[in-house]
Amino acid sequence: MSDEKVWERQALEHLLLENLKEQRRGRRWRTAVRLMTLVVFVGVAINLFDLDWGGKSALGKHTALVDLQGEIAPDSKASADAINASLKAAFESHESVGVILRINSPGGSPVQSGIIHDEILRLRAKYPEKPLHVVVEEICASGGYYVAVAGDKIFVDKASLVGSVGVIMNGFGVTGLMDKLGIERRAITAGKNKALLDPFSKEDPKQKAFVQEMLSEVHQQFIKVVRDGRGDRLKETPEMFSGLVWNGAKSVELGLTDALGTVDGVAREVFKAPEVVDYTMKDNLAERVAKRFGAAMGESVAKVMSSPRLN
Repeated sequence: MSDEKVWERQALEHLLLENLKEQRRGRRWRTAVRLMTLVVFVGVAINLFDLDWGGKSALGKHTALVDLQGEIAPDSKASADAINASLKAAFESHESVGVILRINSPGGSPVQSGIIHDEILRLRAKYPEKPLHVVVEEICASGGYYVAVAGDKIFVDKASLVGSVGVIMNGFGVTGLMDKLGIERRAITAGKNKALLDPFSKEDPKQKAFVQEMLSEVHQQFIKVVRDGRGDRLKETPEMFSGLVWNGAKSVELGLTDALGTVDGVAREVFKAPEVVDYTMKDNLAERVAKRFGAAMGESVAKVMSSPRLN
């Protein structure tokens, strides 16, 4: 066989071998891609549909935890809808021996706080064998404390901030500045009190007295809730309902709270169920995507609406 034919044969064999290797690499790559796709799909399905794969019901006896974090408001993570749904799930679990409501909140809406407070009382009455204890970490003030007094007991850290039993309505007045700048306020209303406490108008003593009376009524509602919730444990002082806050150690002395404690400590030593399971409602993947999509759409629409258009 001539050298030329040998070279052609070797070149052909080399090409065939490389082609075979390429096919093998392609198969391995396709297999890897399919496997990664399956993993991603399963992960998305778990987040999208909140699959539990045995979940909380398979954990055995445990302490249920619900987190109330931040401002208590209708559209926040600490809304009455979110907290009450979490509490309901925690109480309904056959495996939970007790519920801990962990609070880190400066307060917020008295309405939302009241709804959560009333739901805690309802659930405690429905499940009398299952106690609910509140554990305060950083702060439990105003509306946060309104919620806390619905619990069986309140545990704090010695440096926690507790209290602020009061009601506030913020505002401002700029009439002096407007006079200096030569600005005139023009407000047309149907109903003489429709512009109640308008910051651009001079303060009306009658309107101020009306709002003060309204706030005082809400304050008395707050005080009654605290007295009902704490009962004989409360050691009232003239300043207790003035809006002041106290550190955790002092709050125990005053009977505003019961003892020093943590989530793990209460679960382990009070409930005798050291396994803590979080029942706090969280947005699943679908909800997070929907919210982000909605925000992006809103921003796009706003840009279009604010842009020059040809009619």
